[in-house]
Amino acid sequence: MIDLRPVSNRRDLGRFVDYAYVRNRRNPHWIPPLRIAERERLSPKKNPFFAHADVELLMAWRDGRVVGRIAAIDDRLHNETHRDNIAMFGFFEAEDAAAARALLERIEMWARQRGRAHVRGPLNPSLNESAGLLIDGFDTDSMLMMPHNPPEYAGYIEAAGYRKVKDLYAWLYDLDRPMNPVIERLATRVRERERITVRPLELRDFDRESDRLRLIYCGAWERNWGFVPPTPEEFRRLATEMRPIFDARGAVCAEVDGRPIACAVAIPDINQALKGTDGRLLPWGLVRLLRRKTIIDQGRLLLFGVLAEYRGRGLYPLLLVELQRQIAGSRYRRVEFSWILEDNRDINQPAEQAGARRYKTYRIYQKALG
Repeated sequence: MIDLRPVSNRRDLGRFVDYAYVRNRRNPHWIPPLRIAERERLSPKKNPFFAHADVELLMAWRDGRVVGRIAAIDDRLHNETHRDNIAMFGFFEAEDAAAARALLERIEMWARQRGRAHVRGPLNPSLNESAGLLIDGFDTDSMLMMPHNPPEYAGYIEAAGYRKVKDLYAWLYDLDRPMNPVIERLATRVRERERITVRPLELRDFDRESDRLRLIYCGAWERNWGFVPPTPEEFRRLATEMRPIFDARGAVCAEVDGRPIACAVAIPDINQALKGTDGRLLPWGLVRLLRRKTIIDQGRLLLFGVLAEYRGRGLYPLLLVELQRQIAGSRYRRVEFSWILEDNRDINQPAEQAGARRYKTYRIYQKALG
């Protein structure tokens, strides 16, 4: 028998967070995020996402121990933006198929009670943070804010009647390889033809720079599938989290007459330093983290976008060339472009032409409620 219980206090929240570490502890490629950051991500007082979404956290119990967890999410802003009628699920973990089915069935009941017609997931808690279920590429470590899960999870979710609604790609690009001459020529042509200035981001002016990035992010992704512009508070929270590890060499901004029109922002992959900490900073995790920051030799291209009116002018190749030029000579050896919608030719095509290798796929599922 499986008993489903909602999270109702701080102790329950601790169990909810901790179960991911228990479930994935033996997986060498699952990198433990900081537990304190996970608790804050799930706290209405800390995460402004909760200002426009109702979230219920559930745990599955069997024989006195936790065997699964899930979050039921009703994002009002998503439904208003896309004129949808869907609920979401996220933060999914399950010991076996029975626990998974029980959790998903409860989410569906919760969604029906709210009058929702579909359930979509996993979203943790939205596309602006961590999203998708890993379905291939299990043999490498996960990068910063990218999920990693047991291979059997796809079978659990599909057995409950969920089907693919969208795939997300991750590309890996080796920085020590020469840039494709075609990309170089396209970048040169843009420099000669357009009144575009490309510059690095200024860490000393971080707050203003993050505001500029939000404008590009909201404008460039506006028409993307499922995209909901983050509120200023949401974007500020994410930027604040990234600030301690931000490296200006991994970020470029393109402007026309001082107006930001495109950006490429790669964040150092702090997961390389977090490996082996079990998500704890005390007593020895902080020491290990500080010592290992110097081993970080890869990054994740977190933002890579061009405002709609400037697409088709070759800005993606220009950003790639400038980003590689800035990083040249540093300790960084590779960059992951993630995540990219499967049908986003504007980015997938330049990534492939530049020599990047598509090495992971994440899937978002959806189920119609009868």
